[in-house]
Amino acid sequence: MGSEPPESGAHTGSTAASSVGERSLERGAIDLADVAGPFDLQSTLESGQSYLWDRADGSMYDQLGAHGGNHWYRTVVPPIDGVSDERIAVRVRQVGGVDDGALEWAATADAVPVLTHLLRLDDDLDAILAAIPDLSIVDRSVDAYPGMRLVRDPPFSCLISFICSAQMRVSRIHGMQRRLAETYGETVTFGEETIDAFPTPTQLAAASEEGLRDLALGYRAPYVERTARMVADGDAHPSEAAALAYEPAREFLTQFVGVGEKVADCVCLFALDHLEAVPLDTWIRSVIADRFPECDRGSYAETSRAIRGRFGGEFAGYAQTYVFHYLRSDGE
Repeated sequence: MGSEPPESGAHTGSTAASSVGERSLERGAIDLADVAGPFDLQSTLESGQSYLWDRADGSMYDQLGAHGGNHWYRTVVPPIDGVSDERIAVRVRQVGGVDDGALEWAATADAVPVLTHLLRLDDDLDAILAAIPDLSIVDRSVDAYPGMRLVRDPPFSCLISFICSAQMRVSRIHGMQRRLAETYGETVTFGEETIDAFPTPTQLAAASEEGLRDLALGYRAPYVERTARMVADGDAHPSEAAALAYEPAREFLTQFVGVGEKVADCVCLFALDHLEAVPLDTWIRSVIADRFPECDRGSYAETSRAIRGRFGGEFAGYAQTYVFHYLRSDGE
């Protein structure tokens, strides 16, 4: 565990897009002592927020209570406005602790801006956690997973991931996204590895409902096909919601096929910087029923406002994500 990923062998992705030799990769490390607050890579990437990374050992989402590992993770990052104007394939692992360790990386371009963006290394985690009210369930969750941060995923791939999430375990959601990438995305070879990029809206819009059902998407297949077509045709793009206030952003996202308020909240929180969003999943609803019954107001919108206030408002999504990971991992 923690060694350089071995050669991955033959690959059957849809398109071999590019090849970068091991010697051509850029390499570096981010000193976590320079980051505001602690950071833990494994819990950040394996806490049910993001399904766009993969582990080089093939064991992504195999472990409950993920935290503290030194596994290699890899992904292909599309261009990000204000961060990078090119697609970047990257692998990263954490060595050392949450306060004094480092993120070692190799990539097809300088990965520091991209990793800072995706992993929210620009958040002052200590200040954020200090702003959340003292609640026993939140305190225990934070203590169990020091350094876990929210992610900032690309909006389109985040949207598709959470359209696929209904009534699914996180390992199955992740498997769906990998199959979409393998079937419809481009294959990037760098070093001794191949990585499948998540398909672009145009690539995914070309998929048939039958083809998506063959990837075990089930009833979600037409939702994915029609949403991808909406984005590819320029009807709407989830990134447009980033410029809106939180509740209008959530409402904007529900125009996409297969997107209700909970999925919209996930996209708001994990892709669009609306850190006050609290997705009302099964785990959070159980917390409301058991600990904060006064927050159950009947409708999704009113219950969301109430628990958002109980979790402190501005950074309520951080509290939600800690509690989700803690309870899903049998913390109580």
